[in-house]
Amino acid sequence: MQSEQRSDVEYLTSENMKALPFSEAVRLGNVLYLSGQMGIDQAIYLVPGGIAAETRQALENIKNTLEKYGSSLEHVIKVTVMLADMSEWGEMNKVYLEYFSKNLPARSAFGASGLALGGRVEIECIAVLK
Repeated sequence: MQSEQRSDVEYLTSENMKALPFSEAVRLGNVLYLSGQMGIDQAIYLVPGGIAAETRQALENIKNTLEKYGSSLEHVIKVTVMLADMSEWGEMNKVYLEYFSKNLPARSAFGASGLALGGRVEIECIAVLK
């Protein structure tokens, strides 16, 4: 895990994410900002199965990243969801509610004209540390 510090800002990136042009997460004080997560596996390939499978994998990636850096899904305060097709919003929400069933974070969701790797969904979040 690589960590670079500038004053009270810490840029966090795990070994398998080092080749990408962004930090996996940035910590400022007790707040953790996660970069967008897609429905990709460890080899950085989209999981098969469409919007539901990609949403589940993206949220698992978020859960793992939060826990790696000292937070959890229960500490998420803001979520942003980007969808390649807004008609899949309802299906994405069904999976989303499996991960955020109470204490719902503030959230924005919007359609995008395209996402990296041809993905259906990208999700980013802000959380406080435990």
